[in-house]
Amino acid sequence: MHQEIWTQVDQYFSDRLIGTDDALEHALATSAAGGLPAYNVAPNQGKLLQLFAQMGNARKILEIGTLGGYSAIWLARALPAGGKLVTLEANAEFAEIARKNIEFAGLTHAVDIRIGKAIDTLPLLEQEGAGPFDLIFIDADKPSNPDYLHWALKLSRPGTIIIGDNVVRNGAVVDPESSDANVIGVRRFFDLIAENLRLSATALQTVGCKGYDGFSLAIVNA
Repeated sequence: MHQEIWTQVDQYFSDRLIGTDDALEHALATSAAGGLPAYNVAPNQGKLLQLFAQMGNARKILEIGTLGGYSAIWLARALPAGGKLVTLEANAEFAEIARKNIEFAGLTHAVDIRIGKAIDTLPLLEQEGAGPFDLIFIDADKPSNPDYLHWALKLSRPGTIIIGDNVVRNGAVVDPESSDANVIGVRRFFDLIAENLRLSATALQTVGCKGYDGFSLAIVNA
């Protein structure tokens, strides 16, 4: 019953506040047809990312984990003229689907897709002087979250917003004895955030069409 009502409420919010969107629906459809896992954010969560980027006046956004480009479309739409989203994807086939979806959305000019493991491509961004980024969205393999946070901080400035997705792990995040690498990665991620004096952060539990989940939100203070 819970999942049914959560999904209905998310649908109501999306119907009333977001509506239908050809580019986003196309991205979901082509991702599913291409066999990508259904890890896309929900529509109301995508809009939340867009609003965070707009509230932070983000001109340069970094996304770690592209998948089919669904959240990239939301984020890129928040950019002003001349803004840029750099998005990192380890799987070349996923990246190609994302490229086509972003092209369909008319956002190729604003999105730079980098193919390769993020742990390898993040140092290249630093070498290029690509940062600092105004908003960083971490939504890739959870065991690597501590490494992604390390690089997010290196590629940030005071005021940078850092968002970590899928941090509740269906409640398992509270289990210090968990042997799940995803849980271990998220818990270490939280430890590092808590220990870092540069960060002010919180996290929220969510329920909706994607089930029981949540995200962390941090701002770089110095």
